[in-house]
Amino acid sequence: MDDPIRTCKATPAEAVIISRIIERSIRVGCALDHRNQPQTVTAWTRNQTHEHIRLWLTDPRLYLNVALLQDKPVGVAMASNEGQVAFCYVLPEWFRRGVGQALVGDLEDWLIDQGLRQSRLNSTRTGEAFYRRLGYQPDATTFTVAGLAAIPMHKALSKV
Repeated sequence: MDDPIRTCKATPAEAVIISRIIERSIRVGCALDHRNQPQTVTAWTRNQTHEHIRLWLTDPRLYLNVALLQDKPVGVAMASNEGQVAFCYVLPEWFRRGVGQALVGDLEDWLIDQGLRQSRLNSTRTGEAFYRRLGYQPDATTFTVAGLAAIPMHKALSKV
């Protein structure tokens, strides 16, 4: 039997491990997007340091959560109280096991608790099919940020 995935609000004590999860997920899991170009990876991860993460954790407008399996962090996601999902990153060895779905579901519950009825995000090409499976739909023209394609998507939110 598989252990259940547990999501919870991240704490400042987890900032370093969160930074490592993000960097590893980007470097290994998002190679389709950055094509192993060091300058693109550097630009993408520049503001994902543990110092940045500690600042995010003190900002009341943001919700940063972590997914735990056997009490070990395996994924992280963040949203703003304006309905923007900033990111969802999972360690590559835990891809396609429900970790990302649990993280985004927790973010969406938080957004609903904030009184929001819609969520928005900018997906990478790597993440587009994942977000589509969760009910997100493209809603604008793809654009480029730091050498990466960004696909604007949205989803209506409701409590089930």
